Amino acid sequence: MRTAKAAAAAALAVPLTFGGVASQSHAQDASPSPSGTFGSGCSALSQKADTAKDKVVNAASAYPQLSQLVSAAVRAKLTDTLNGKPQITVFAPNDQAFKNVTASQLTSLLANEGQLKKVLTYHVVDQQITPDQLSDGSFTTVEGGKLTTSGSGSDFKVNGKANIVCGNIKAANATIYVIDQVLQPPS
Repeated sequence: MRTAKAAAAAALAVPLTFGGVASQSHAQDASPSPSGTFGSGCSALSQKADTAKDKVVNAASAYPQLSQLVSAAVRAKLTDTLNGKPQITVFAPNDQAFKNVTASQLTSLLANEGQLKKVLTYHVVDQQITPDQLSDGSFTTVEGGKLTTSGSGSDFKVNGKANIVCGNIKAANATIYVIDQVLQPPS
């Protein structure tokens, strides 16, 4: 636990305006297998260690391209909550997604813990979603709003606009789908 907190603290120290992911094409692979990862961005998503035995926030911290998400989760005091939930799915915005949010919006969001928690929990579903469920899915998020998925093969979108750039990443208590946009909960 001490190591996880140290890792989270180190991730928090990463300035939220830095980071990024290599440019990602939208060329797609064959249909995904529920047992493997898929997506055009998987090759650009480097990881520091195998994450299948780690709880979700610890697993996400192993991916440098998710450093801003991990920092935001720590800031919103969601680490224990998310790591303590069994069988969840996280639609994880990569660092490039955070770069696409205006500086003033990001500053405002990070300054308001309640709003930050609301936005981040909108990216979490209280069940593990398999790739077969993504083609025409509708899910209730931990925040309470609805989130939809659509697509086929290995080309999927969340809420009709965010692309899943790398999907079906396993953590001990979660399935992670890396997306290229920060989602906003319905008002």
